Amino acid sequence: MSDGSARAPAGRRGGIPLEWITTPLLVGAALLVWHGYVTGFGVSPFILPKPGDVIASWAELLRTRSTWRHSWATVYETIAGFGFALVAGVLMGAVLGKIPWLERTLNPFIVASQVVPKVALVPLFVVWFGFGPTTKVLLAAVLAFFPIFTNTLLGVKSVDLGHRDVMTSLNTSRLQRFRHLELPSALPYIITGMEVGIVLAIIGAVVGEYLGGNQGLGYLLIAKMNAYETDMLFAVLIHLTVIGFAFYLSVGMLRRFVIPWHESVQVERRGR
Repeated sequence: MSDGSARAPAGRRGGIPLEWITTPLLVGAALLVWHGYVTGFGVSPFILPKPGDVIASWAELLRTRSTWRHSWATVYETIAGFGFALVAGVLMGAVLGKIPWLERTLNPFIVASQVVPKVALVPLFVVWFGFGPTTKVLLAAVLAFFPIFTNTLLGVKSVDLGHRDVMTSLNTSRLQRFRHLELPSALPYIITGMEVGIVLAIIGAVVGEYLGGNQGLGYLLIAKMNAYETDMLFAVLIHLTVIGFAFYLSVGMLRRFVIPWHESVQVERRGR
């Protein structure tokens, strides 16, 4: 057996992915630096609490029933907003990718809708829909729409011309071309847009909760800030980060199931 076949894949040590070792080490190093800075310079807990105090506050937060009520509100608003953005973004991207003149006509309006600061839309949404979850869902959808739309549009327009000519020579219908050629070619782009969109969706939901309503983790952040509970404020931030990671990883896992043939998935499976 050659040395090349016996050697572990790049990025692995003893069969364990290297990032499983380096990531915890980096997190631990960051916590040590944080603790050392607070302790060494005598920073007030009101400004920056110790990491141990933050972790203890997070554990306490997880034991509180209201935390899960606020968490569910944010999760619901994020998923609902992301769902609306996904449907609208994929449909519009697919249609405009097939009709160039319509894309050129609508593109200035779509871009104009995105350059408007999204925070400025919250008062308008509140006037129209009140302080309920609808406002947060719409804000999450508005933020998540654009990356999904642009990636879908790019994917539909990036179909190989040779493959398109082969499908045309076989006298396939438009539906057959879309199902067997254009959709599989666009899927990697769509999933990339979804990965960006889900992150922006939770940002939109939290920003909406900052400015209106009485539930959600964004509201909880403001409540802890107003109560001057800095350790709890950091704990809510950690809680939000974990939820955001869970959303991002869930969408990222779709690559393995939806496009197992794509090069990005094959490279990941080889551990490179």
